[in-house]
Amino acid sequence: MPDQLIFAMEVTFNGLLNGVMYALVALGFVLIFKASGIFHYAQGVMALFAAMTLVGIQEGRVPFAHLINEILGTEVHHFGWEVPALLAIALTVVVMIGFALLVQKFVFKHLVGQEPIILFMATIGLAYFLEGVSDLMWGSEIRNMDVGLPQGINDWLDETTFEIFGYGFFIDNLDISASLLAAVLVAGLIAYSQYTKNGRAMRAVADDHQAALSVGISLNYVWVLVWSLAGIVALVAGIMWGSKSGVQFSLSLIALKALPVLMLGGFTSIPGAIIGGLIIGVGEALFEFAIGPMIGGATENWFAYVLALVFLVFRPQGLFGERIIERV
Repeated sequence: MPDQLIFAMEVTFNGLLNGVMYALVALGFVLIFKASGIFHYAQGVMALFAAMTLVGIQEGRVPFAHLINEILGTEVHHFGWEVPALLAIALTVVVMIGFALLVQKFVFKHLVGQEPIILFMATIGLAYFLEGVSDLMWGSEIRNMDVGLPQGINDWLDETTFEIFGYGFFIDNLDISASLLAAVLVAGLIAYSQYTKNGRAMRAVADDHQAALSVGISLNYVWVLVWSLAGIVALVAGIMWGSKSGVQFSLSLIALKALPVLMLGGFTSIPGAIIGGLIIGVGEALFEFAIGPMIGGATENWFAYVLALVFLVFRPQGLFGERIIERV
């Protein structure tokens, strides 16, 4: 088998795994947009906040330590204990649910019935506010995240592919773990929306707010539920990206890579977010492999947006989005 084809197979496999990471971020956008019609610009910052909170709890850091020390003249930074990873994750989930309650109570409860652009601007403001709170609460240092996920090259895949092709594929265990976790998360979200009372309420609100209200469904309750689920998805994405590249403020920029994923898959489709993420992941990896050397490389920075632009021209609702019908 030609060497270039073998290399392309390895690149494709790694692209699929990267696509799963993109899809994780896009899932949070889809959940909120389906239920409320809000394009949630702050989803990437929520992933950052969740990751920083998890590391802070795990390391036993004092939240708002800098502010407390400035006011009281103390030098307190740690509680003196460390928290096990699973307990830290559970506590972070509680924090994200609390954040969802606060957002609904103090922000979006007062914006019901406003134009979509107003709601979008509110999420932009929320993103910058949350980024500032993250800095004030936990500091701006880059931190390593270790929640027990396996990392490094997968020896079994390396040995197996070497026996078959004479070349061992470099596949990171963390990417494989992220893919499996994403599959479980998506299956759980689909099952939750299909077979539970709350899930059916979410789908009813997504279809028609007024009809949902007429049968006694509380919009406030559903929106808090949706924001909580989006916070949990952001936590999972933050764990994966934080474990891979460290917990740093550039994590908030992963939301930008989710935009092409949404344009491909559609803003209202959970399967679309997954398929869109895989297409972007594989597409940018293969394009960089095949075309990148001819044009100087760095195509991964812009390929996804060009592909999304093509979709906007020819199929603006995305692959799985609801068809846009204009009445005149």
